[in-house]
Amino acid sequence: MALLNPGDSAPEFTLTATDGSQVTLSDLRGRRVLLYFYPRDDTPGCTIEACGFRDKLSALASRGVDVYGINDDDVDSHRRFTAKYDLNFPLLADTDHGVIEAYGAWIRREIRGRSVMCADRVSYLIDPDGNVEHVWPTVDPNLHVDEIVAQLDSNA
Repeated sequence: MALLNPGDSAPEFTLTATDGSQVTLSDLRGRRVLLYFYPRDDTPGCTIEACGFRDKLSALASRGVDVYGINDDDVDSHRRFTAKYDLNFPLLADTDHGVIEAYGAWIRREIRGRSVMCADRVSYLIDPDGNVEHVWPTVDPNLHVDEIVAQLDSNA
């Protein structure tokens, strides 16, 4: 499935968060939501990206954006990853990868020398009405959070 485009309605979902709660996209209406898809918990690029969100979460929150990381790892994996790096935002478990597919982010990738299906490194900013506001189809984990903040500031 292709990536979504700005203006598209963001596909609805309910997924289990790190703390065991259920997160439903429509319950977040009225807020801007950053959904970032990433391949695997506790791998080098994914750790850099997650720690970037952790370190700059207040900059995103002050701009009215809630952050959620999504991949197909289970809640226990997310809990270990969160605890190890003191992550301060929810990770959502999409173990059947239905949401990842709906957002066009399910791909074949080489990880640790093996060809596997996993989430691509793609991010979406969802507007308060539930529509895609911005898409980052190519993400550099070292720069991504700064790119998001710059995009938010350019729209202000």
